[in-house]
Amino acid sequence: MSDLFCLTDAQMARLVPFFPKPHGLPRVDDRRVLSGIIFINRNGLRWRDAPSAYGPHKTLYSRWKRWSENGIFARMMAGLAAEHGEEKTVMIDATYLKAHRTATSMAAKKKGGAVA
Repeated sequence: MSDLFCLTDAQMARLVPFFPKPHGLPRVDDRRVLSGIIFINRNGLRWRDAPSAYGPHKTLYSRWKRWSENGIFARMMAGLAAEHGEEKTVMIDATYLKAHRTATSMAAKKKGGAVA
């Protein structure tokens, strides 16, 4: 997994307090799963295209979905931002723009038969 993204020990230590407590059976390695989720989102891949080193794609997706619905990622971002003294403003650039393939080839609007 040397060429794949993996969270360091220091990064994981900062994130561990935000993880939900396990109930019953121990969870799959949080570091591997979270690294896989970050890798997929960073590269804009489908869940199915996740490298096998991160584990089954279904595990990555289900953990991402469950944690998103439960606000785990939002608490992580707010908690990490609060560590830097800025408690009210959290800014994350998650810009994703998608244009239809014909968007750039649209002709100029015509007024009265002439090109404006």
